[in-house]
Amino acid sequence: QVQLVESGGDLVQPGGSLRLSCAASGFTFSSYWMYWVRQAPGKGLEWVSSISPRLDTRYGNSVKGRFTASRDNAKNTLYLQLNNLRSEDTAVYYCAKDSKERIYSGWSPRFLRGQGTQVTVSS
Repeated sequence: QVQLVESGGDLVQPGGSLRLSCAASGFTFSSYWMYWVRQAPGKGLEWVSSISPRLDTRYGNSVKGRFTASRDNAKNTLYLQLNNLRSEDTAVYYCAKDSKERIYSGWSPRFLRGQGTQVTVSS
């Protein structure tokens, strides 16, 4: 059974940092592109980042230069380092897996994702 479990969300002040984690199980983690997406209050899902099995990364314009995605294929874990946080980064953050092994499909709302972790940026 495929499972994705996010953790690490918290309340943080503007300018602060957080590190989110996503523990994956039930599939060959090292073979899949993985994604981070977020959903702000009252808004739709927004793609944040993609990371390939070989650690190539891509970012949305709103987070480029502030967020860094990484992964540890030996630990089946995905990470997102969030720096210089802003109030507009407040959202539930989800990790998701591509539907196809070793192929970059580009994120789709149809992809399996975890239950999410809440990040709140406020003073």
